Amino acid sequence: MSESTNSAAIKGTWGNWVTDRILRGLIGTTLVLPYVMRVRLFGWAVQSIIAPLAGYRQRAQDQLALIYPEMPMAERRMIARKVCNNFGRTLIENYSHPDFGKRVAKMPVSGPGLDAIAHAKAEGRPVIFVTGHFGNHEAPRLALTAMGYKIGGLYRPMSNAFFNAHYERTMYDISGPVFAQGKRGTIGFVRMLRDGGMGTLLFDVRSTAFDDIDFLGHPAPTATSAADIALRVNALVVPYFGTRRADGLTFDITIEAPIEHSDPVTMMRNMTARLEAHIATHKDQWFWVHKRWRK
Repeated sequence: MSESTNSAAIKGTWGNWVTDRILRGLIGTTLVLPYVMRVRLFGWAVQSIIAPLAGYRQRAQDQLALIYPEMPMAERRMIARKVCNNFGRTLIENYSHPDFGKRVAKMPVSGPGLDAIAHAKAEGRPVIFVTGHFGNHEAPRLALTAMGYKIGGLYRPMSNAFFNAHYERTMYDISGPVFAQGKRGTIGFVRMLRDGGMGTLLFDVRSTAFDDIDFLGHPAPTATSAADIALRVNALVVPYFGTRRADGLTFDITIEAPIEHSDPVTMMRNMTARLEAHIATHKDQWFWVHKRWRK
């Protein structure tokens, strides 16, 4: 099927289409550049061009104001710019996954969860890795893939359907099978886990069909899918994070201690607390561009 046919079948706003076309052009242009130049340029382009056009930078500032009302406006603006820069770097890194993967494979991986996942693999026990839109959320998956693990994923399609149509292909090429959220995708994800597989799930997106769980001090609708599936298949639940270093190109990759099984809400609160701890020390690395709270 041709690109034009695909585009015609996708539903989205005119603004979504324009944003996607600009991003496609920037991605195609920057991918021909050397890796370091590519990452720096795309980070700047999203921060300075795409984010203001799409309203991402203003959304980041607004949500920062909600959570940190005492924070000076100048500081919120500075953090929002850095957030958009990190967002851009993450996008082009994931589009550059062969080069990105080689680099991540050389980065240090640490944390108490390493022994736990090795033990689970030896036992044939399924593992669900949970993380948020922080730093580069694909860095830990790539690092563990380089160590010999095969990790699939359950992902939520982006709100910009035009962009999602080609971005999702980058996830398929990184490690194990990737499934879109929904009845069919969840069934495939659960089947993979039942066979002793490993999968990753980002839990920090707004899911209005679910009840609120406090996130950064404010109620936020939070899906309990990660906990529900873990309890259903007796999967080990391991938070992991890729925190971008000051050089903007390398990461500290942490595989944290597993989340104990209890009830779904308690487990989600524990996962949320793990993410909050990372945001507390690196506010500019969480994707404040996402709509997270109800208002």
